[in-house]
Amino acid sequence: MTWGRGAKSLLFVQGGPGSSVPRGLLGTLFRREFDAYLKAGYAVWIVARRRNMPPSHTVADMAEDYARLIAEEFGGRVDLVVAESFGGMIGQDLAASHPESFRHIALVVTGAELSTWGKDVDHRIAAAVIGGDTAGAGTALAEYLFRGPRTHWLRTLVGPVVGRRVMGRSGCPAADVLTEARAGLAFDARSVLPLIRPPVLLLCGGRDAFFPQAVIEETARLIPDCTLTVYQRWGHVRTASSRRVPRDVLAFVREC
Repeated sequence: MTWGRGAKSLLFVQGGPGSSVPRGLLGTLFRREFDAYLKAGYAVWIVARRRNMPPSHTVADMAEDYARLIAEEFGGRVDLVVAESFGGMIGQDLAASHPESFRHIALVVTGAELSTWGKDVDHRIAAAVIGGDTAGAGTALAEYLFRGPRTHWLRTLVGPVVGRRVMGRSGCPAADVLTEARAGLAFDARSVLPLIRPPVLLLCGGRDAFFPQAVIEETARLIPDCTLTVYQRWGHVRTASSRRVPRDVLAFVREC
């Protein structure tokens, strides 16, 4: 999916499950988050993960997929990579292994390793997919938005809808959802972060349950040239959807 015809290219690496692009009303809402980039002269490209990934595909392998995409479809380099959540995990490996593939990179609501709670969510998603339980996978995914025992009834209510939406005919293949969940469980970028040489902008929420502030701060310390901004009162979804993020990313690009 692409928006805008600006001279500069922005590749958005979305969160997971990420082998489909947002459509319909979701796509319209998603589009608003990119207005600032469009006004700044960027053409925005949202490129899904490859379909039918091998079961053993890792986050590093997905980074190689995006590097190959940039080499083959963007002439070897994009102006800006904005990588979010699971996409930000991929962005860490991309920055370490293929710094030549971009001019600037911003990592949003991500870190070196998922929290224990985040891994538990991914584990339950994986178990539901293995068992063919689309509703169960959707219920686990709904925990991204509705955490805690008080909203269990709501997750159970919307789970079947979320599951069909994410893994239906227009969504992600179940096998790819499973592959991403397994890759997230295994992900630990601590060994590769010191290898990153380009400047990195890391934008995170202080109340992110997937990537706690201690992990965020450790991630920033391990990257040799990292600018860290923490929106202290915000969680994962609130930060990812904020219009402050594009403003801070564009300010970073101007200053580098």
